[in-house]
Amino acid sequence: MTTPPIPVSPSASAAPIPGVAVAGLHFRNPVVLASGTAGFGQEVADVVDLDAVGGIATKAVSVGPRAGNPALRVGEFAGGMVNAVGLANPGLEAVRRDFLPWLPAHHPGTRVLVNVVGNRIEEFVAVVEGVDGVAGVDGFELNVSCPNVKAGGLEFGADPGVLAELVGAVRQVTARPLFVKLSPTLGAGIADMARVVADHGATGVTVVNTLPGLVVDTARRRPRLSFGSGGMSGPALLPVGVLATWRVHRALPALPVIGVGGISSADDAVQYLLAGATLVGVGTAALRDPRAPARIARGLARWGEREGIRTWDAMRGTLAWPA
Repeated sequence: MTTPPIPVSPSASAAPIPGVAVAGLHFRNPVVLASGTAGFGQEVADVVDLDAVGGIATKAVSVGPRAGNPALRVGEFAGGMVNAVGLANPGLEAVRRDFLPWLPAHHPGTRVLVNVVGNRIEEFVAVVEGVDGVAGVDGFELNVSCPNVKAGGLEFGADPGVLAELVGAVRQVTARPLFVKLSPTLGAGIADMARVVADHGATGVTVVNTLPGLVVDTARRRPRLSFGSGGMSGPALLPVGVLATWRVHRALPALPVIGVGGISSADDAVQYLLAGATLVGVGTAALRDPRAPARIARGLARWGEREGIRTWDAMRGTLAWPA
């Protein structure tokens, strides 16, 4: 017996599913654009429907401008892509002046989470403090996969003591929602790190960041990327992100989670929500097809209607785990 097709539009009797409330913020739907894939919104406004998604995590912002790595920065493979962009961005002052005001002025219903990077705790604090008063900025996402130069290059997210210090320091300069983006390389320990950031003031976590990978140009016998290795994203990352989401939600069921990694369809997004995500981030799929975020949001709404979902929160974390 085949499953009947999902109706293209809601029936007259079906009420639309309300959006998602997270720490006092209202997202019109659970879909957000993942950091690094949509700039600050303005860059993709001609191809991505910014009114069809709940929000955007911006390109990473550092204290000073970053040129990033030389080309080639992106290499594709069958399961997705690797990238080594190098967190290129115009720097705090330019972002605050020229980039952040645009999205809230043109798409006021789309929530804005500013992704923040730094090589020292003081740099994270400076960016958050510098952006905190900008109108239309709704919250922050800390990229803790950056190397901590004071610790000899160890990632912030790999050291619970340093991670606690970082989150605590940032929390002192903002009352806005604060998400911490954790690495999939933490494995089963990702729930422990989520507990650390929650205990020190984080609103929630984003799981997962990209996974280290290498794609080889066999004709040249060299890495495809000029930097060598890079961060792997795309469909191959989906099971990793869903498992990380489930681990965090199982350990901390009240903690909001933005599930990211490999989402290219409404079914993918549903997997994250069932595993415990509050919001879902679309990244690589939007680079391949700018219509993907809106299509996923529509498909998610149709799935919710078919399943009789009244609120997204009601289905969150309802994955039936094997006995």
